[in-house]
Order: sequence, then structure tokens, then C-alpha cells
Amino acid sequence: MCILFTRNREKSVIESITHELKKKKHLPYATSKLIKSDHALLEKIRIKTQEMNVNNVTRTKAYLDFYLTHPEIHWAFLGHMVSRNGGWNMTDLQGEFLPRLMQKKERDVFFNFLERGNWLIFQDAYPQFLLYEEGLKQNKPLFHLFSYLNISIFMETIWNNFWRTKETSTLTIAMVINEQSYLEKRVVQNPYYQKSVLNKLEFFLQDWFSFNHILFPYGKRNLLGHTLHQFESLNERILLGKRLYSLLFRNEQTLNQTVEWAKNHPHTGSRKDYWPHIFNNVNEGIPGFAYQLRLKSCQLKSKERKIYSPSLENSWKNVNHEESEKGDWFTDWRVVDYLTEKDEMINGEIKDEYCKTLERLELAALAKKAIHFLE
Repeated sequence: MCILFTRNREKSVIESITHELKKKKHLPYATSKLIKSDHALLEKIRIKTQEMNVNNVTRTKAYLDFYLTHPEIHWAFLGHMVSRNGGWNMTDLQGEFLPRLMQKKERDVFFNFLERGNWLIFQDAYPQFLLYEEGLKQNKPLFHLFSYLNISIFMETIWNNFWRTKETSTLTIAMVINEQSYLEKRVVQNPYYQKSVLNKLEFFLQDWFSFNHILFPYGKRNLLGHTLHQFESLNERILLGKRLYSLLFRNEQTLNQTVEWAKNHPHTGSRKDYWPHIFNNVNEGIPGFAYQLRLKSCQLKSKERKIYSPSLENSWKNVNHEESEKGDWFTDWRVVDYLTEKDEMINGEIKDEYCKTLERLELAALAKKAIHFLE
């Protein structure tokens, strides 16, 4: 009786996914046959993705718009908030502090590094959303078309499972795994970025300055977030993504406040979006005057000008990207181990740490010790 019960026990979501991935591991890529309507749909998705993938601002808005229409897809909002941080990091390179610490050529390389990653994730994730949305209209899953969009067979398995189970958290964590794994060879292990960014002193300087803060504004001047110190580690990036997901969605009241903040503060790339009492997208400084310390305990000193944080539009031109590299990152079904949720207590308190970061950057800017690493 016990044996019979065990055999008939319904598989868990992760067991079902593992079973499917084990079978698909060695399947050839893009095996399904296309009909005329499939070709038209794929072309429509490619065009729509390209239209939305112009720059960090357009991508970030597209994620939020999709989430507001399909709130069951949690990653869309997580992606929106993380993409906001990507935009802030991009404009920091043209803002108050980093131009005093880095040469233009160095800042250009860093921007291209951030922009390439932001672009790659969108052109992989957004078509998944569009195919899901079209499947809802047709009342049938269309994930067999993923392979024609260079989307991993891992995500085909995950989305098919989601279609049946509506298990949102599994889908979200799987997308974290997928996007970080997708970036691994294309950006993190890319020889050019290894040489010009990841192995250079400036990258470790950012780490020392805790410049890898991910901030989630909500309410009035409130921040939640977490910090990544080992960007080059795929494992650490995936774990960070899981922690950020937990921070965003574990408390419904905070989530609602964050969503309302995002709706009421369109992303511009300027840190003025969340702290206008400290940052301004207009440079209030006077050329030629020496830098003076203006911050104390995350407040501007009396009558001091605000910290310059430009909009993305006024910082960087749009980039025409080369086509993404082909190939599926998925080779080992044991990546499903990441899908297991662990009860990890993360309070998300980041305001004090972020304030100290700003103060360290001020001190560095005051020292005017520019660091050169591109010879």
C-alpha cells in the first residue's frame, strides 16, 4: 500500500520541471515546424522588442507597463526596478562624482558594459512576455516558439509549467537564473569586458564604494535594497536576484507602495527621481570652483547646492548593438537547485549604507585623485 501511494504521488512543481529538463537536455535546438501565422507572430515580436529596446528608459518603462497589465508575472516588476538601478549607474558616470575619478574613455567603457547587459536581458526577456501575452489571447501556450527567438529551452520548460500551475515564484526565480546565466558568457566572461572592466582597478573601486547597491524606493524617501559585492560570480548574482525578489514581494503593503511610487515617478535615469531633496538633474555647480563637502547624514548642509545626477537622455546617446550571440546556456539540469526557496532573513535596510557610500564618493571627489587604467 505504501509503495502504491509513493508511485501515485503527484510530483511537485520542481520535480516536474526537473523531469522535463532531464529529457530535453540533449534535444536539438528549434525542432518544431512553423506555420505561416507563426512566422508573422515571430516577426511582430522581434519588431516590438526592437522598438522597446532603444535605451534604458524605454526598456524600464516597457517592463512596468507589462507588469501593470499582467501582475501575475512578478519578474516584470523586479526587472523594472533593477533596470532603474542600471539607469542610475549609467548616469552616475556623467554625474557629480565619477567624472572626477575616471577619464572619459574609461567611463565610456563602463557605460558600454552596463548598456550591453541591459540590452541583452531585455531582448531575451521581453519576447517571452509577448509570447505569453499572445498565448493568453489565443488561449493556448506558444512557448514552443522560444527556440526561434534564441530563448533557452530551460525557459520553455519553465513557462509551460507556469501555464499549467500558475506557480509565480518558480517562474520568477527561473527568470533570474536564466537572465544571469544568459549574461555569463555574453558579458561577464566576454574577453573584452574581462580585460577592460572586470579585471581593472575601477571595478574593484566600485565594489569598495559599495556602488553595486540595488535600491527600491517606496513611500516618501524610503529605500529597501541589497548590495552585490561579487558581480563576476554567477552564483552570487542569482542569489542576489532571489533576495531582491523576496524583498519586493514578501510584504504586500510595501510592494503596493513601491508599485505606486514607480507609477508616479517615471524613470528618467536621474537619482532625482527618488531623492529630489539631495539630487538635481541640473548641474548647479560653478565651473572652476573646488569641490566642497556638502553631505552630512544623508542631508545637504545648509545652503549647499544639490548633487548633480543627470537624466539618461542628457548623459548618453542611444547605442546600435550588434546582434546577440547565439546558443543556449542550459547544459546541466541541476541548475534547478536554485529554484528551491530558502527562508533567508533579509531586512532590506540599506539607507545608512547608501548614505555612507555617498559620503565616501564625496571624499574621493574632494581628493581629485583620478585613476587611470586604460593605457
